[in-house]
Amino acid sequence: MQKRENFGGRLAVIMAMAGSAIGLGNIWRFPYLVGQNGGAAFVLVYIAACALLALPIFMAEAVIGRRSGSNTFGAMQKLAPGTRWKWLGLVTVGAPLLLLSYYSVVGGWAVDYFMKACSFRFMGDTSGIFGRFIASTWEPLITHTVFMALTAGIILLGVTKGIEKFTKITMPMLFVLIVGIVIYGLTLPGAWKGVEYMVKPDFSKIDARVVATAMGQAFFSLSLGVGTILTYASYMRKEENIVSSGNYTALFDLLFALLAGFAVMPAVFAAGIQPEEGAGLVFDTLPYIFSRMGWAGAVVSILFFFSILIAALTSSISLLEVGVAYLVEEKGWNRRRSTLVLALGTWVLGVLCSLSSVIFDLFDQLCSNWLMPFGGILFTLFVGWKMSKADVRNELTNGGTRNRRIFPLVYFLIRYLAPVGIVVVFLSNLLS
Repeated sequence: MQKRENFGGRLAVIMAMAGSAIGLGNIWRFPYLVGQNGGAAFVLVYIAACALLALPIFMAEAVIGRRSGSNTFGAMQKLAPGTRWKWLGLVTVGAPLLLLSYYSVVGGWAVDYFMKACSFRFMGDTSGIFGRFIASTWEPLITHTVFMALTAGIILLGVTKGIEKFTKITMPMLFVLIVGIVIYGLTLPGAWKGVEYMVKPDFSKIDARVVATAMGQAFFSLSLGVGTILTYASYMRKEENIVSSGNYTALFDLLFALLAGFAVMPAVFAAGIQPEEGAGLVFDTLPYIFSRMGWAGAVVSILFFFSILIAALTSSISLLEVGVAYLVEEKGWNRRRSTLVLALGTWVLGVLCSLSSVIFDLFDQLCSNWLMPFGGILFTLFVGWKMSKADVRNELTNGGTRNRRIFPLVYFLIRYLAPVGIVVVFLSNLLS
């Protein structure tokens, strides 16, 4: 068995975990959900959901990962030997690979749009550009292949030289790019209507559907319930502060989502387009907006779609790493063989998703609405009810040296509030 790597320090942990969290859920999904669910009112509910639901689940996964120092399956074997909890470990080996299969297809869209932006394709007529791309058989397959190859290439380099180095370089770059796009967008005529849409809540817009959608987005955004946080936490050194790392990760994830909203909505309102456009808001509507900006739009489009591509990659590598860690540690495979086999298998599933919107939607619904909440509730139940309180306290307080005052609150959220919140998400998905 290969020697287990660890992240180099606190910054590496935060950048890697923030990279896992910050992805297409922030820069693609969040803006269109804001548009579909009433703007600022949805944003406020989303912020509350991140603090009260997503962060406790994050802490629960991190406790399991750091305590066990193992992959998702090995963690259950170490912390609950001889029990049925090992099946949770197996589910969370397969779930992220299933998620990655269709996530890579969308990542391929980012590859295609970045290449189109670099060739100044968005300076001309953009009508129907997304529809024509999706209708094509080969273009989405090629870009899906490119995206999967980039993901596998980073994982092949390992935890320190691959994941850590990539996220430490790209995460600061990502924030600089999105801030620059926000600043430019605010200079557009009529852009402040988009700002008002993001910051002035209409509380009449809040209903059960909006609350459930915000909770689901908080869950999806932080990549919870599929073992990515558990796996990354298993690479944390014992002296690292789980609570602090979790708070910074959640803060950066939330900040980036808000920045993405402020990057998209002002441009949408400046162009006189309705914000309720839906999932096509980024890939269909924004190219039209960029085409109306001349050369400035050409430059902004390159930066924007490069940001989407980088954000997608920082999340995709965490999804693939879950399965790679399992094969290396439980089956004795080397990293190269594990990465190539899993990347190939995931690529095949992605091909099916690319060729069939039915399969794409099925995988999306299965992962987002069922497997992620299922994993999340089991992680919180495991930490809140299966593990001893002393062990949980030891991890969250670093042996009683940190976070002692807030431990009772965090433990309460993990044990009681988070499971109830996940049940609400489950019921909402079932009813819808």
